[in-house]
Amino acid sequence: MTTDLFTPLSLGTLSLPNRIVMAPMTRARTTQPGDIPNQMMAQYYAQRASAGLIISEAAQISRQGKGYSFTPGIFTPEQVEGWKKVTDHVHQANGRIYCQLWHVGRMSHESFHDDGKPVAPSALSPDAQVWIVDPQTNVGQMIDCPLPRALEETEIKDIVADFARGARNAMDAGFDGVEIHGANGYLIDQFLRKSSNQRTDAYGGSQENRIRFLVEVCSAVAAEIGADRTGIRLSPYITQRNMADDEIIETMLKAAFELQRIGISYIHLSEADWEDAPTIPEQFRHDLREVYSGTIIVAGKYTKERGEQLLKDGLADLIAYGRPFIANPDLPYRFANKLALSTLDPDTLFGGSGKGYVDYPSLQR
Repeated sequence: MTTDLFTPLSLGTLSLPNRIVMAPMTRARTTQPGDIPNQMMAQYYAQRASAGLIISEAAQISRQGKGYSFTPGIFTPEQVEGWKKVTDHVHQANGRIYCQLWHVGRMSHESFHDDGKPVAPSALSPDAQVWIVDPQTNVGQMIDCPLPRALEETEIKDIVADFARGARNAMDAGFDGVEIHGANGYLIDQFLRKSSNQRTDAYGGSQENRIRFLVEVCSAVAAEIGADRTGIRLSPYITQRNMADDEIIETMLKAAFELQRIGISYIHLSEADWEDAPTIPEQFRHDLREVYSGTIIVAGKYTKERGEQLLKDGLADLIAYGRPFIANPDLPYRFANKLALSTLDPDTLFGGSGKGYVDYPSLQR
């Protein structure tokens, strides 16, 4: 049987009606103070419930894990109650939704930390910026990240526990599962790479030590809510934010072997989506299949046709779409009926009102 985007798939405890995933995308529209998910966010996600699976925007697992203004948390009772509105609306629209769990590590800003220092495996700058809203003007802009401080080993154990607690909170909020954010230069990714991890203890040095934090987080989350409700996002070929590492592919494949042992539900590959981004070698996709037999999701500027080709080749099981889902809440319907896609307004991506958020039209009736 030929597999396409509309072939159903079982994912853990869920039955997905199609293989189109709504990728996690930060939109920064929480209620303040408290970074609380709200009714407008519930409407936004429910509008896109025809996706086989929605993966929520990243939700920080602790105050320490925050890196951008107005992003949601999953660590206070008020945040959990806010997320319940989202999951209720998605489920009422016959959708399925996972919560992405996030600790940004050094990709943060001094205003979120009592001592003005984000945390990281090592005190190395990401040479990057985060989106911060000025409390005086309420206007957001990209601002340089400060130099982080290196985590103490005891603090690492606390963060592992925070991930497990975040997963439990997500289930209490009504999510169908969680995705651990281990990609794009955030904390777990920082531990994986020798360019950002220069520790000399059990969490640094060898590849086996550098994957230790990822393995501990995934094991703790799987023990808390079940491996069949646990996924992870990785970004092997993304190098910005001072993350280039000539060992990362070998390291990621070792990590994938451990993820197979833990039995997590899926690996989600975040592939670069800019014009001159590196191409993912087909050999890597085959190598990943060799060590990991679970579901593989890919995201990275995929068209309908390119996504279906990867499904037919057996190198992916689900295709995630990001920006096309912003401007096309009925993306699966448009794909199925070969309808034109609307274009998003880039000026409304982060923060603001319902404009550029819940007002994109649906052609599905």
